[in-house]
Amino acid sequence: MSHELVVETHSLTKRYGTVEAVRDLSLTVERERITGFLGRNGAGKSTTIKMLLGMIRPTSGTGRVLGYDIADPAQSVEIRRRIAYVGEDKGLYGYMTVADLIRFTRSFYPDWQPDIEASLIREYQLPLGRKVKAISKGMRTKLALLLALARRPELIILDEPTEGLDPVSIEELLQTLQEVRAAGTSIFFSSHHLSEVEQIADRVLMIDKGQLVMDTLLSDLLNNYCNITLEFSTQSAMPAFDLVGIERTRVKGRQAWVLASSNVEGIVAHARSLDAVVQVTPVNLRDVFLDIVREAS
Repeated sequence: MSHELVVETHSLTKRYGTVEAVRDLSLTVERERITGFLGRNGAGKSTTIKMLLGMIRPTSGTGRVLGYDIADPAQSVEIRRRIAYVGEDKGLYGYMTVADLIRFTRSFYPDWQPDIEASLIREYQLPLGRKVKAISKGMRTKLALLLALARRPELIILDEPTEGLDPVSIEELLQTLQEVRAAGTSIFFSSHHLSEVEQIADRVLMIDKGQLVMDTLLSDLLNNYCNITLEFSTQSAMPAFDLVGIERTRVKGRQAWVLASSNVEGIVAHARSLDAVVQVTPVNLRDVFLDIVREAS
């Protein structure tokens, strides 16, 4: 089944002098899904998000969010009206009280949901009378999330949303994001915490060195991907492995490690025909992430 797109980029590139932070990036984010955006530090995640928001301009390539051109200043403003963003630094007005900041933000959005605001104030136990600069990092994260979620935007973009939260608050946030998605809001979030992505994401995009290296439904990854370990009797017997279903191969000495997305039986049969000792093990998101990052290093 095809899904309407809320984000679409084609050959998106951002250079800073001779450094390419994002290179020829083409990706899509589907409506009413939770899409996890993965990559190690410096992979280009935050730069990509800032281009989608119109905070920085692409060097080349194109992008659209909710059908609006990210490089057009007027359309970029419309994007920010219709989406909500919570950045890693949780930029908030520190001199305001929590209540003042909520009231100030509410005044810009005629579709603000007072019931959601009230519910999250109770759930997050926000200290309404305290200055924003005086509350903890975790509380600032919760406040930023309230300002995003109370708007019921079409799309929420989150950059490391659980940073600064304790384990209980993280679980509450993940549950909230699932509820928001069920109500029709699309969610695009980056995270270093692979277990969180694995817990709630429908789809996973992974970038490394500014390029897309994986785009898959999480269910497909967990159900179909596996690691195949091959051990040959002599190092000289190591063959070239190029079969359908092989995503990546690492070789060291007499051993090879194969990440397969399909055709597992065919790969195993071929390896055994070459007198290899074969072991097949399931994978999780962490396994795949580390394998891809290791290969790209």
